[in-house]
Amino acid sequence: MPQSTNPATTALFVTCLVDVFRPQVGEATVALLERQGLRVEFPAEQTCCGAPAHHSGWQEEATRLARHWIRVFEPYEAIVAPSATCVATVRTAYPQLLADDPQWVARAEAVAARTYELSEFLVDVLGVRNVGARFQGRITYQPACQLLRLLEVDRQPKALLASVAGAELVYLPDGESCCGFGGPFSVDMPQISSAMAERKAKAIEGSEADLVVACETGCLIQMEGMLSRRKSTCRAVHLAELLAGQAGSDQKTGPST
Repeated sequence: MPQSTNPATTALFVTCLVDVFRPQVGEATVALLERQGLRVEFPAEQTCCGAPAHHSGWQEEATRLARHWIRVFEPYEAIVAPSATCVATVRTAYPQLLADDPQWVARAEAVAARTYELSEFLVDVLGVRNVGARFQGRITYQPACQLLRLLEVDRQPKALLASVAGAELVYLPDGESCCGFGGPFSVDMPQISSAMAERKAKAIEGSEADLVVACETGCLIQMEGMLSRRKSTCRAVHLAELLAGQAGSDQKTGPST
């Protein structure tokens, strides 16, 4: 697990899915970091990290994107993203993609050591578990596959959720199974992906939660789509949205009392 001192300036790695489909997650991430006294910068030159190309076998294209990403984010003391998949790409795929160039591998490893998923950064780097969030209702948690298995981040989002005042955190049956998104998998295998999403939606409905929380926008898109088709009352929200008080009009934020 990477370690860092508390950085004065943090770069937001917003990710493609957040930028295109759920920009409010990026806004919530900035709000959370600024409340911790950090100055957040958004490098305008950032592009896709290359995860879709890498997962699809387009290694030359992924390598070009990796080099560009490293150049953009190298100047920053810490890089934070509300996405496990993209952080996992930086940490695990970049050294593989650049393995034939020792200089680039060294640069990739150096910047990867300063790149964090949001909940990991809040808990492990800043030492924050309670951001003063409130929510009146039942919430359940769906861990993203790459967050759980590649980054081995699990206790951090759970610690942040446990501190949300007024919320009842309920267990999600079979929570560690995939929701069926899987990046290109959902496009290449739509029938299997939909079946997995329906199974997940039924488990979420069985928990009787008002919100299902995840740390990955792809998972939210998948679960939200199926829950909507099933006319479920449960909503899928990003952890950043919940913690920043943007999960719904019934949510209140502020210091816990």
